[in-house]
Amino acid sequence: MDAHVITKLKIYKPANEVFEAVVDPEKMANYWFSSGTDRVANGKTITWRYEEYGAEVVIKVSEVVDNKKIVFSWGDEGEETFVTITFERIDQTTTIIEVNESGFKEDDPNLLNKMVGQKGGWVYMLTCLKGYLENGVNTLRASLVH
Repeated sequence: MDAHVITKLKIYKPANEVFEAVVDPEKMANYWFSSGTDRVANGKTITWRYEEYGAEVVIKVSEVVDNKKIVFSWGDEGEETFVTITFERIDQTTTIIEVNESGFKEDDPNLLNKMVGQKGGWVYMLTCLKGYLENGVNTLRASLVH
């Protein structure tokens, strides 16, 4: 069994706009992480930061296909998971974005909690992305209270 979570959302914007919102750290700061050290691109190692939470995550980008796919790994060494984000162009104004996160350790006693947490995180991220792209809403980012 491959332990993974899949989250999909329809966004009423062209695939290139949805893709750019994910790869450009200035656009990303409107709905997800507050900053990034670089644009997402093949072979890059990038740090994404949440200034509000005093947190950061390093991603290692392994594949980027413009307007179609982004693949990266993140997490502590030995605990990394792998994220594949795809952008399916439905028509000129509609995109299905799908996030598939895999690589969870099946023997981890906290597996269910980790997977549920990641699923919730992706639903929140995609919802914030939709609000930002479709309606210009940039106040949802980092509004979850821990």
